[in-house]
Amino acid sequence: MNAEPFLQLDRVIHEKGRLAIMSLLAASPQLAFTEIRDTLEMTDGNVTAHLRTLHEAGYVAVTKAFQEGRQLTSYALTPPGRKAFSAYIDLLEQIVAQAKTK
Repeated sequence: MNAEPFLQLDRVIHEKGRLAIMSLLAASPQLAFTEIRDTLEMTDGNVTAHLRTLHEAGYVAVTKAFQEGRQLTSYALTPPGRKAFSAYIDLLEQIVAQAKTK
């Protein structure tokens, strides 16, 4: 089996929590923090840490607004984030295809 695709996996995305967040955001134009937290059944701190890592990597954009007098924080994939996620999925498909041929 060719190990090269494994070595190319994006470590920022590869972590289980961040992969779940990226998958959610890839399927939606924008999601509120609470939607991400509740959908993935994660703690506030866990979601915050993963979103911070994704934001620092340039994969996620943050929007802060006020809605009904409360601050609403929303997240969306950036174009580089969408490209990185697509490349990650392509590598996973290569790995799966290799495994199926064995």
